[in-house]
Amino acid sequence: MDRTISSFLQHLIVEKGFSRNTSDAYRNDLGQFWDFLQGHSNGYANGNDSGNGNGDGNGNGNGQSNGNNVWAAVDINILNRYIEDLRVRKGYRDTTTARKVASIKSFFSFLSENSIITKDPTESLGSPRVGRTLPKFLPEEEVTKLLDTAYKSGSNEGQRDAVIMELLYATGLRVGELVSLNNQDVDLSESYIRCMGKGSKERIVHLYPKALEELRRYLKTARIALLGHRRTEPSLFVNHRGERLTRQWVWTILKTYAHKAGIEQNITPHTLRHSFATHLLQNGASLRHVQELLGHSSISTTQVYTHLTNGYVQKEYAKSHPRA
Repeated sequence: MDRTISSFLQHLIVEKGFSRNTSDAYRNDLGQFWDFLQGHSNGYANGNDSGNGNGDGNGNGNGQSNGNNVWAAVDINILNRYIEDLRVRKGYRDTTTARKVASIKSFFSFLSENSIITKDPTESLGSPRVGRTLPKFLPEEEVTKLLDTAYKSGSNEGQRDAVIMELLYATGLRVGELVSLNNQDVDLSESYIRCMGKGSKERIVHLYPKALEELRRYLKTARIALLGHRRTEPSLFVNHRGERLTRQWVWTILKTYAHKAGIEQNITPHTLRHSFATHLLQNGASLRHVQELLGHSSISTTQVYTHLTNGYVQKEYAKSHPRA
């Protein structure tokens, strides 16, 4: 991959504080654009312009030039051809295309700010218009059914799985935040968990009594059994080999129990996060409080949940207006 892209990704992690997962998404998007340039841009990305002299002028450079001339050669026509390629040949949806375009815009903004290019070709670049989709959530009775199904399992893995789902619903944690938790992040005496969110922002999430009770029981029994000889493993949630659970594992766990519970909706760990936020608002929590619990940097991100709550806006209006 081009060195300039690597520098940008390092900038996202070190200076912007982006997570590794977000950086990987940018890496994928920009790598795909780089591949497009190699195949469709008359050799712009093939080393024909050696940049730092590492190419031989015949496309036989190491592909790791400083990329300055490669990126300076990109114009609005190339960008529009790339967007057309994404939508027509690859058949990506507008949401996916819009995300990839956003990655490219961020990258070229970085190049411009660091004087790697003199003009940002993405300034006039359009992007597919994407309406905000409403989050999917489970009704309260289906969350109860899901958790009850998990608690019926008598195995150590079953106890762990039930606690995972209980915590996702109790705290609104993202799945990446959940699997990153270590034992030391839990404070049972104060009923809270300390987690690291997006942008390396730390926040405190609180536990209701049932979640606290089940977590305490898991730590005393199932986790110790699952650890086996790996007693020094710091991860809060581990598999049968005593190793940290992955995000994919949690997805599988959730889908397995949803099927057992007879829940037909296609759910993911984020569905429980959406359910957490929606049910809080439905039961009277303030939007600002929910924003803090979810770890949203902007309240506009949290506002999407008001569209899911019956009469939330009307209730806030009636509560706040002096003549209402």
